[in-house]
Amino acid sequence: MPRTSFARISGLSAAFILALALPMAATAQDGPPPTPVTVVTLEASDVTLTAPLPGRVAASSEAEVRPQVNGIIRERLYVEGRPVAKGDLLYRIDSASYEAQKASAEAQLAQANASLKSAERELGRQQALKARNVVSQQNLDNAVSAREIALASVKVAEAQVLATEIDLERTAIRAPIAGIAGLSDVSPGALVTSGQATPLTTIRALDPVHVDVTQAAADMLRWRRADGGAKFAEELGQIVELKLADGTTYEHQGELSAAEPHVKEDTGTIVLRLSFPNPDGFLLPGMYVQVDMPQGVVKNAILVPQQAVSRDRRGEPMALVVNADNVVEQRKLTVLRDQGNHWVVTAGVAEKERVIVSGLQKTAAGATVTPQEQGAAEAPAENN
Repeated sequence: MPRTSFARISGLSAAFILALALPMAATAQDGPPPTPVTVVTLEASDVTLTAPLPGRVAASSEAEVRPQVNGIIRERLYVEGRPVAKGDLLYRIDSASYEAQKASAEAQLAQANASLKSAERELGRQQALKARNVVSQQNLDNAVSAREIALASVKVAEAQVLATEIDLERTAIRAPIAGIAGLSDVSPGALVTSGQATPLTTIRALDPVHVDVTQAAADMLRWRRADGGAKFAEELGQIVELKLADGTTYEHQGELSAAEPHVKEDTGTIVLRLSFPNPDGFLLPGMYVQVDMPQGVVKNAILVPQQAVSRDRRGEPMALVVNADNVVEQRKLTVLRDQGNHWVVTAGVAEKERVIVSGLQKTAAGATVTPQEQGAAEAPAENN
């Protein structure tokens, strides 16, 4: 090949190589493009912290029905499991013997009244004779005493009549409160005794109902002594929500009605009594429930999404924050506790700062990123 042709080819190759090298050099100087990440802009607010406390549903009023006289049950007059009003007739005890006792007491009262009339007549005669000095003072005194004894006998007989009337009335067993009458523990023909240990039935008032939950006394002390803007929510424990055993939320809200002023020595807990309306009878005594009880208020706290928080080697909570220049900064957080799917943070981040919630594995402190707000990132996906 002629030398001139070879030189021309070598020149063209060098020019081609130089043309390729210039873009590569420019790319190497520019570096990789910023990593896209998803961020959430933080807001500061007063956060009310809640805690699920276990409890059991209890009737607001409960009465065990027991007989107050002895006898045989003749009939049951209520429907088991149905509402009864106060004073409704539940059972009837055989009253024949009590009617006889009343008749006997009334006869004794009539006899006592007759004796009283006789003593009063005798006292009148003795007083008239004494006025004429026909009888001694001793006779008059005896007549006065006889009349007082007869009057006392009348009072005793009246009391006996009243007692028999009460016993006779108690053969009709009535509902002491309004509520739902439970199953009957006796049937007609059964012998019952006054004040027996086994109740005939139990009546429960189910609207409203009580829910007794246990609160650790240590938690109450911790909140009362808390710093950093935390305040124990004594006044906020009035309105509460109830979660049922299947995880659903009860449709009616309740309120804190009482707190036991005593700490149980074996468990270190305090019993709180809550009251919930139960118009449909949905809540039944003995049900296991959970109550979202307000625990405290944290002033100017920030809720940081849990997916934005990681742990370093020492277990300290950390978050990646995107500053105004879109450069990533690593922050150490002061976490008070969790609240739903967020962490309640009192230090380490500020209001209006942006924390990375997606793309954490693709970036690190000092890197430049392209942030996109979480809501804006999800909008296109929802439209598709």
